[in-house]
Amino acid sequence: MAQAAPAPGGMSRPGRTPEVEGRSTDVRARPPDVLDARTHAMARIGVPVVLGLVYGYWVAANNRAGGEITGWNLLLGFVSAVVFAVVCMALLVLAPRMPRELHALLWSAFVGCAFGFLYSQSGSLMATQGAGQGRHDDVVRSMLMSLAVSAVTFAVLFYRYYTREDASGRRIR
Repeated sequence: MAQAAPAPGGMSRPGRTPEVEGRSTDVRARPPDVLDARTHAMARIGVPVVLGLVYGYWVAANNRAGGEITGWNLLLGFVSAVVFAVVCMALLVLAPRMPRELHALLWSAFVGCAFGFLYSQSGSLMATQGAGQGRHDDVVRSMLMSLAVSAVTFAVLFYRYYTREDASGRRIR
């Protein structure tokens, strides 16, 4: 019968645990970073840029709705990618400094706006563009869907920040 070798503080067992009782503070040490500071700095720029390129391609693909690729379509994709990446980088820098409510609200507004714009570029909204009432209904539907996505995102992020931060914004886990 094979069993793991006991490690100090690794297994819970009845009785006292001097490793835990001997701590002078309740603050837990953060786990070690596997990646170095250079990798984190590159990822802080690289991840929003890659996400922006994917988003820009998606916007351009939704806008052309299977048609031919035009210069305006490429321009829309690149401008969408740049705006997405810049706003994402700004949120990555500014949002963690905000209280948890505002932090969740900023990210949910970003997600809602990004989803709403992406949805408004889809071909299903363009099919009824000739009729005046159809265009109004499409705008309202796009707005309501982006508000729903934003509300769900806010609820999830607020719960996450509420359970992992104290009132002043310091991480507790």
